[in-house]
Amino acid sequence: MSKVPVLVIAGYGINSEVELVDGFELAGASATRVHLSDIVDGRVKLSDYRIIAFPGGFSFGDHIASGRVLAVKIQAHLGEQLRESVANGSLVIGICNGFQVVTKLGLLPLLQGVPAQGQEFQQEATLTFNDSGKYEDRWCPIVADQASPCLWTKGLDRFELPVRHGEGKWIHRDESVRNAILDGHLACLKYGSSEYPANPNGSQDDIAGVCDPSGRVFGLMPHPEVFLRGTQHPRWTRGAWSPDAEGAGLRILRNGVPPRGSVPTESDATAKGDRRFDPPQSVARFAVFPG
Repeated sequence: MSKVPVLVIAGYGINSEVELVDGFELAGASATRVHLSDIVDGRVKLSDYRIIAFPGGFSFGDHIASGRVLAVKIQAHLGEQLRESVANGSLVIGICNGFQVVTKLGLLPLLQGVPAQGQEFQQEATLTFNDSGKYEDRWCPIVADQASPCLWTKGLDRFELPVRHGEGKWIHRDESVRNAILDGHLACLKYGSSEYPANPNGSQDDIAGVCDPSGRVFGLMPHPEVFLRGTQHPRWTRGAWSPDAEGAGLRILRNGVPPRGSVPTESDATAKGDRRFDPPQSVARFAVFPG
């Protein structure tokens, strides 16, 4: 029984990978920080990892649009590897800039399911400039959808996490995408209010985090890796969070790692009902395009 291997992508302006490695290690996984060029050059394979994590930061200086350049680079060089990993049931998490990347890559909300071999992911939403017209750096109230299939948010209700972004406004591509997301409870995290600054960016439907229909692929604008310990809450000395309690961010990361951080056999996982090791399920009922 070995620890779950987690790949934390680094390089090209990503700057939250160290904290994310720390978070996954605390959650019981074995996390490795790998520069994207090592994956592109073939020295590291995505298939060797059970969880693929896209951290926050300012990849390629947010040129053109936040996450756009990195998404194009990944599609061009690693699209098929990523497609195979997701098709084989790997978990994916994208945080802040990582959320922007996986959304613009088409990995979220993935309403049409994993594309066939040789086909690209299709973008169905975007994250764009905050309504405030400025960079937002604040702690925000977050509400988890209890009916969501998202594995990463199970057991969470109301909590707080910090946001640090200039382009965090979620916009659905069209009404059919919006309906599929809301009807499928794929908007797994929402800001605690529609009013600014609780909703710091004007995100449609107050969306703070989204998952795919399988619940394995997850992205969010708030930073869970910043709130791993109770003492990281800005008001812990005033009783807002126990200093001895783990942070809400660690709870999110722990949800992605099986109990005790060990990898069960397929039969063990099936017997225990551990959906983190199920084969991908059909998502045809969420399709918004014919064929």
